[in-house]
Amino acid sequence: MKNIRNFCIIAHIDHGKSTLADRLLDFTKSVTERERKEQLLDNMDLERERGITIKSHAIQMVYPYQGEDYVFNLIDTPGHVDFSYEVSRSIAACEGALLIVDAAQSIQAQTISNLYLALENDLEIIPVLNKVDLPSANPDEVTDDIVDLIGCKREDVIRASAKEGIGIEEILNAIVERVPAPQGDPEAPLRALVFDSVYNPFRGIETYFRVFDGSIKKGQNIKFVATDKNYSADEVGTLKLVQFPKKEIKAGDVGYLITGIKIAKEVKVGDTITDAENPTKKAVAGFEDVKPMVFAGIYPVETDEYEDLRAAMEKLQLNDASLVFVPESSAALGFGFRCGFLGMLHLEIVQERLEREFDMTVITTVPNVSYNAYTLKDKDKPIIVSNPTDLPEPTYLDRVEEPFIKASIITKSDFVGSVMSLCIEKRGQITNQTYLTQDRVELSFDMPLAEIVFDFYDRLKTVSKGYASFDYSPIGMRRSKLVKVDVLLNGNTVDALSALLHVDNAYDIGKRICEKLKELIPRQQFDIPIQAAIGAKIIARETVKALRKDVTAKCYGGDISRKRKLLEKQKKGKKRMRQVGNVEIPQEAFMAVLKLND
Repeated sequence: MKNIRNFCIIAHIDHGKSTLADRLLDFTKSVTERERKEQLLDNMDLERERGITIKSHAIQMVYPYQGEDYVFNLIDTPGHVDFSYEVSRSIAACEGALLIVDAAQSIQAQTISNLYLALENDLEIIPVLNKVDLPSANPDEVTDDIVDLIGCKREDVIRASAKEGIGIEEILNAIVERVPAPQGDPEAPLRALVFDSVYNPFRGIETYFRVFDGSIKKGQNIKFVATDKNYSADEVGTLKLVQFPKKEIKAGDVGYLITGIKIAKEVKVGDTITDAENPTKKAVAGFEDVKPMVFAGIYPVETDEYEDLRAAMEKLQLNDASLVFVPESSAALGFGFRCGFLGMLHLEIVQERLEREFDMTVITTVPNVSYNAYTLKDKDKPIIVSNPTDLPEPTYLDRVEEPFIKASIITKSDFVGSVMSLCIEKRGQITNQTYLTQDRVELSFDMPLAEIVFDFYDRLKTVSKGYASFDYSPIGMRRSKLVKVDVLLNGNTVDALSALLHVDNAYDIGKRICEKLKELIPRQQFDIPIQAAIGAKIIARETVKALRKDVTAKCYGGDISRKRKLLEKQKKGKKRMRQVGNVEIPQEAFMAVLKLND
């Protein structure tokens, strides 16, 4: 065990984490020339194109140092705020972390939040200043920021450039010298932490784990603590670029396990694996079920593709256990699914994967969060509302509670005013303001999750000219004055456009939705009233005017009553048409509600 080092890499998005992982693999000769490619651990096309890590990945390297061979287990983690639970489990499986900071961009919000996760787990932090070769780099200034943040010495900060291969050997030596070897009792009952799982269509779920105590052998009867199910370990081994089966994985090491499980829900990230006959008394702490934060309806464009969409969603769920969905139907869009996501990036990725991997074109309704509603009859038992149409009628409603978050925004001091006014507009309350350096400020807000779901991130980048970074964590439910705003087209409610809004914003947003829909809905042979309503009260209205044929063209000369007669006849026809007419809603209309500020 003394020659094993388990470490992860934590960084903000785009600070060079995946590139550094590539260089470490090259330097330790874990990859042959033939297998070598950029962003090797990011194996999804989507990850490569966007330059983000979506799934955790683990890989083993061997590094000779002072005459001994050391085994390195690198656990690569996602950098985005939506996946922070996965990051916390990967961190729990390690003893050390490389904290990577971009020499040009300095410390960002995500860096700090992941750093706190690492410090809570008592990890040894090795600070790395990346991209020092860039012309815009400020290595001395950023080194000072790192020293202030984690209280290390200046000489502890390793200067590197993953692209140019500078400082890679120093990083590997520091991992051997500074990261402690894993502690654990090889004789105790098996206790291992699941930090990731991947679906293999031929072999079922592959579980990635880290052994804390005891060892796991091929053919052993094992038990998952959280789901309380027993399995047989068909194959265990270590993860290099390809899997290496072994007879046994001992305490302190990282490996994979294949048990023939076919259902992703049965393997939960953060669960503990133990021996079925002799279980451990103490499970690994920190396990929780991942809760979706954002809900949206996903519908097929063609109604007859519903079953194909269901099959695609089920296959996607095998790879992504945090996606939840239940069937629902909408009067406007037919049959579809109400899906729960970890956040907006997760929603975007799921939508894109459905289109790419399964060739499904889908309509996504307005995303919303889940609320607790209490009725006058039962004031203590909450009704969970994840779809605006589930909200009880206002006459029966006692109160509604909505989820709040603690938002942490780091920006340049020049933009503090505009960032504050954006957050206050989004019903945020400022709780703290800290100057990290003379021109970098950290602002903390308590704000409703629903307000950041729409366009908050884009607008934050706009008001700060791209210099603000944003991170959040949930802080529970709070009482709020919310109303359901319905959109009516030609007198019929379009349930897919309903939204739960705060009383103060309802009139304004209702009016803007009507104006936006007026631009997007094509003109018909009859007038189409577009209305926004709270209950029975109409709060805004726009009208799409009818296309009118000039019926008086053939009427020349004579009395005005001849023209009147023709116009009255046309009016009656339009009225009759309006009673039977159907309004087709273009797909852009559903997405337009998200971009009301454009």
